[in-house]
Amino acid sequence: MGPGVLTADLHGKTRYQAQIAVDALLRRATPGLYRIRLIHGCHGGTELRDFLREQYGRHPKVRRLAVSPDGGTTELVLREYQEVNGCARR
Repeated sequence: MGPGVLTADLHGKTRYQAQIAVDALLRRATPGLYRIRLIHGCHGGTELRDFLREQYGRHPKVRRLAVSPDGGTTELVLREYQEVNGCARR
């Protein structure tokens, strides 16, 4: 996606490794960042997915979670993207 979205592939990471990576992304989040897309997969079990959703669903910087239709990606929505008269509003 565009520059307002960061993507982190967490396949094969432990809960601890995933937490370190996501915490670092949240610390470095700039005002222009709308979402952090976390790719955790959907066929290798649900432990990492469930952990991420539980841990970051109530994080103070995260407004809400968005889940992909296949369940393999969770997006941390930091702020809503708005368009006004066809132009992006930040």
